[in-house]
Amino acid sequence: MADVPVTDGDGVRRRDFLNVAAVSFAGVGVAAAVGPLLVQMAPPADVRALSTTEVDISKIQPGQGIKTVWRKQPVFVRNLVPAEIEAANKVPLSELRDPQTLAERTKPGKANWLITLGVCTHLGCVPLGIGEGENKGPFGGYFCPCHGSAYDTAARIRTGPAPTNLVVPDYEFSSPNTVVIG
Repeated sequence: MADVPVTDGDGVRRRDFLNVAAVSFAGVGVAAAVGPLLVQMAPPADVRALSTTEVDISKIQPGQGIKTVWRKQPVFVRNLVPAEIEAANKVPLSELRDPQTLAERTKPGKANWLITLGVCTHLGCVPLGIGEGENKGPFGGYFCPCHGSAYDTAARIRTGPAPTNLVVPDYEFSSPNTVVIG
């Protein structure tokens, strides 16, 4: 007589149940082992805290700028006056090494707020141009005295060895007086 598989009344064999139980137990074990490994690879709280920076811009008068820090890098926040905006808009894009308009470097309706990383794109120096009595260079923007890179009022490279404009980080206006960088 042939062996008849042992089944319960629904046609499920005992061996099938044991296979499903063993695979389920192994899956739970793998999840329990891999979970802590994935959690430990997440950035720590101090790094997550540095991912964004809030800047109060209410005290920055037209024509003034401040330096702040985001991700351990200097950031220039500048409130442009109409003459600086006009000067930036008059420059033909064909004269620029890295052609960008001022509108591409600012938020719509906020053309007076220019926010850039304060790191020269040549060798990572910090250009001058924010603060009392600092040399803004021949184009009224920023000037890197280390190698002579000069940026205009829209922080676009005009002369010197820097290959590109000052970088505009991701930012948004969370209120009329607050900018969140990052």
